[in-house]
Amino acid sequence: MHDHCEMDLMLRGYGLTTAKILYHFPDHPHLLQSYIWQDYDIAPKFPVLIRFIEFWKTKLDGPLHSVTYTHHKLIAPNEWRKVDGEFLVH
Repeated sequence: MHDHCEMDLMLRGYGLTTAKILYHFPDHPHLLQSYIWQDYDIAPKFPVLIRFIEFWKTKLDGPLHSVTYTHHKLIAPNEWRKVDGEFLVH
């Protein structure tokens, strides 16, 4: 997904997803730490976020406590229109 520019992603339906991840410290499991993650993703399945959570669970220490997220679609293909002319006002 990193080979596309942000505008291309937005035109393909991606929106900005922000997740707040609470996780337990590995050495002190009674303490929680927060981590903010942000990337372009597609609602409602969120494949990029799910892939990151799976990476976290398999590769990183610190078991997850909770994940809360918000998603905002910045632009939709129907909001983009071709402009055939331009008027200059002096």
